[in-house]
Amino acid sequence: MGKQKIKTTGHHNRTVSDETIFKVSKEIIVKFIEVGRLTPANFDDTFKRVYTSVRETVRSGEDS
Repeated sequence: MGKQKIKTTGHHNRTVSDETIFKVSKEIIVKFIEVGRLTPANFDDTFKRVYTSVRETVRSGEDS
């Protein structure tokens, strides 16, 4: 699995797409699965909570 490098340019006023929020949430869920913190029984609830947390965090930063 390849690693992507994120460039920072000092610009904090970019809009983050819903697709990007989904991809970040998916990567977090993959890590939870890899370390054994996530099972099929709790996947639905955990994914919803991770996605909501990422979305709220990103969207709160867009207001500044």
